[in-house]
Formats: sequence, C-alpha cells, structure tokens
Amino acid sequence: MSTDSQALMKSIIQRVATGPDLSKNIDFEEARDGMQAILRGEIDDVQSAIYLIALRMKRETMDENTGILAGILAQSDKQSVDVDELVDLGDPYSGYNRSIPISSFLPPVLAELGLPTVIHGLDSVSPKFGLTHRHINEALGLSVDHSTAEAKARLEDPSIGWSYIDQASYCSGLHDMVGLRNRVIKRTVINTVETLIGPLRAKKTHSILGYVHKPYPPIYAELVKSSGMDSALLVRGVEGGVIPSLRQKGLMVSYAGNVEQNRVDIEPASLGIEQDMRAISFPPEMDVHSDIPALAQYTVKLGKAALAGEKGMFYDGLVLSASLVLWHTKKATTLVEAADMVRSVLDSKKALARLQ
Repeated sequence: MSTDSQALMKSIIQRVATGPDLSKNIDFEEARDGMQAILRGEIDDVQSAIYLIALRMKRETMDENTGILAGILAQSDKQSVDVDELVDLGDPYSGYNRSIPISSFLPPVLAELGLPTVIHGLDSVSPKFGLTHRHINEALGLSVDHSTAEAKARLEDPSIGWSYIDQASYCSGLHDMVGLRNRVIKRTVINTVETLIGPLRAKKTHSILGYVHKPYPPIYAELVKSSGMDSALLVRGVEGGVIPSLRQKGLMVSYAGNVEQNRVDIEPASLGIEQDMRAISFPPEMDVHSDIPALAQYTVKLGKAALAGEKGMFYDGLVLSASLVLWHTKKATTLVEAADMVRSVLDSKKALARLQ
C-alpha cells in the first residue's frame, strides 16, 4: 500500500470533512489522485467512504468533479472504434424503479438509422437498486460480459452496430466499489460521473444523458468535455434517463464541447405522439425488489413488439427519443423529419434483426 496515497488521503479528509463552515475544496489533481488511489485498492473502505460523503456534504466543485472523473478514466480500459460517429447512451446505473426503461431498445434502432450506439451499466447499485440495462440484455439472451474489444467489434460490425458493456469489463476498480456504495446508501459523485467514462470512442462521440434537476445540464456538459467526448445532448427524462415524458412538454439542451448550441422544448404532440401517461409503469403485481427477472422479461416482450412495428407507448418512446438523437447528430434537420425516419425503421422491423 502506497504511503504517498495514504498521506494524500489523510490530507484531503482533514480539509473536506471539517463541517459546513470550515470544509475546504481540493484541487483537480488531488481529486484525481485520491480517486485513483481508491480504485487501485490503496485506501481502506472507511476513508474511501468519508472522502465521498464529505465531498457530497460540502458540495463538489467542478474541479473536484472533473478530477474524480479523470481518476476513473485513468483506471479504465478504453478502445477506439473504427466508425465515424458513435452514440454513447448514459442512463443512470442504479436503474429504474417505477417505469419500464424503453432506452434499452434504443441502440438497435439508432444502429439501423446509421448511428452505432453503445449503452453501459451494471447489475445493481444504490440508491435505486432498480431494473437495469444489464438485466434486460440478460433477458434478451445476450452476453453482458463483453470485453471492450468485443464490444468494439460489435459496433464495427454493420449487421449489429450496437453493444451493451458492463462497468466490470471496462473499470473493474470502480465496479469493486459497488458494495461500499451500497453501504453508503446515498448518491455520491460517482453516480454523477460514471455515465461519462465512455470506454468506446469513435472519430466523433456523442454523449446522450438524462437529468432531473435544472442545474445539471451545464455541469454535465463540462464533464462531457472533460471526458474527451465531442458533444452532449441533455434530456430531461423520466427517472433521470434519456426518454422524455410521453405526455407533457419536456426540455433538451444540446452542446458542442461545453458550449450550449440549442435549448428546445420537446412537445410530443408535435411529433404525432398522444399519450395519457408519461411512461410505462411497472405492472402492479410486480415489485422491483423481488421481481427483477419478470420485469426484465416483460420489458423484452414490449420492446420486441415495438421493434416489430407494434404501435403503443413503447413504440412512441422509441420514436421520441431516437428523434432527439437524430436531430442532435444532424442526421435530420427537424424533429418531425427525424420522427418519420424512426417510424419507417420500426415499421420495417429491420431493427429487430439487430438483437443478436
């Protein structure tokens, strides 16, 4: 165990954990090096937890956020993908505990529309312990343990064009912290930055992120730039994910680097979407804490039907969310044009063949 790492962490904790009035911020390099030491297993769980909790209690600065992300990036396996553009879907890793994650089926749709897409996550983590993309890919009968090299090959294969990749595969040190994060209970800075690791990068990589709280878009845009991705689309989505409400007006903010390009109200009705509910609720007889496999199978049933052109909320959710991505990546000049492109793909059933 590194004595230098121990000394650094002692110094950091002495400054960040001294109460609401006396706590001091740390700089980018300290945040980066402290996070790297944790990921390398050089800091014990008690000090690691104090580090994360104290930062959250005093509120992280941008230097601390970007430093911690840089520390994680330095410990992650990254691959360059031989495609012109790549969409990186950054849904919350703690999953969904109230509604069906339509976004699990967004990658094959975008791939069929000419946008290779990667989606990432893990099995279960605090605070939600919800239904995750790993659960749904398992229910599809797909491998959820691709290496970054295997995921890269899937993205480069024109007949597939998308992949799920698990945090355990590209950042094992961070994945090893799941147990500690569960004991901490509350959200930490890791929940904010882990969707921005982007283990697979193309000539141009677009980060698509969901958010709930209004101050987050510029924070995420700065983190996307810091991570080295080229653009960001921030969507005010259901449960903090990338799928907007199907019932009411939403908001999306588009960035190139960290410079805001567009701020657009999303009006589902303008795209021919008329739904009474904002999202697909879990069936009342299924509980997210005890029926995860059944919920995943239920999601797969709905998702496959939508990819086969069956109209309904799942179909509309794919139309709405994929349209935003097409517009952001300039594959369509208007959202209405984008929606027509997505409906054409869904009605053709071609995306269904990409579930392999």
